[in-house]
Amino acid sequence: MVTDRPDRPMAIEVDGLVKDYGGFRAVHDVSFSVAAGEFFGILGPNGAGKTTTLEIVEGIREPDEGAVRLLGEPVWPRNPRLLSRIGVQLQASAFFERLTCREQLQTFGGLYGVDQRRADDMLELVGLTEKADVREDQLSGGQRQRLSIACALVHDPEVVFLDEPTAALDPQARRNLWDLLRRIQEGGTTVVYTTHYMDEAEILCDRVAIMDAGRILSLDTPAALIRGLSAATRVALPREVLDTGAAHRLPGVETVVDTDGDVVLSTREPARLVAALAERNALDGVSVRTATLEDVFLTLTGREYRA
Repeated sequence: MVTDRPDRPMAIEVDGLVKDYGGFRAVHDVSFSVAAGEFFGILGPNGAGKTTTLEIVEGIREPDEGAVRLLGEPVWPRNPRLLSRIGVQLQASAFFERLTCREQLQTFGGLYGVDQRRADDMLELVGLTEKADVREDQLSGGQRQRLSIACALVHDPEVVFLDEPTAALDPQARRNLWDLLRRIQEGGTTVVYTTHYMDEAEILCDRVAIMDAGRILSLDTPAALIRGLSAATRVALPREVLDTGAAHRLPGVETVVDTDGDVVLSTREPARLVAALAERNALDGVSVRTATLEDVFLTLTGREYRA
């Protein structure tokens, strides 16, 4: 199911994109739109066509078929009127050699005629004020990612594209970047990004498109995608609290699995089941796991490893 947002003006309109490389079809009839101010995610395993789709939308790569309108303008042939209105952060960030963080931002800003004083504002936005005079090659991975995003935002674009901005970051750096991305959107910027991390997509995105084999398999809000899965809730509790025989007799239980030290119950009536456990005074050590966007992703794309 493909769901768009007609209640707001569209920042991006994609219609029937196709891209072939020799005999391989990387993007196959992809269509979607992104509303102004929306945080839109494109999710998919390796080789799903995410980056190619993003590069076509950005105007970096020519489609074999289909069309894209970005901020009301066609993106191909390469449209110079759009360059100052969009920001792009690629998977592999490229900086000018031997420049400090401030100098990097001043140089990027200079390409768009931006006042050099804006560099310090951007350093504050991404939490790098104390690194202003530090060279880029002396930053940590998370700091480099934040600097890369600042370079994409220094000219105050209306739409920013982020291709796996949290890849290879440690959990703390990822969380810090989440806060930064929220602030960017709260400022009115339309954000389009790809990621492998389902948890951050579920938290950050207004809507997500799940891609595989060059196609969009499903597109909606994370909550709607999860509801549409109709997955069972899993309730786990220590075996000493409740044995498997008693677990089978509880209301709403579909399956019971005896794991290492825990009994795991699946149910589509979690409230009823938890109430029954409470009546038995059997809530000590209980954990409840509902379906997540990762469950949706794996259901749609499969569980095999993608190199």
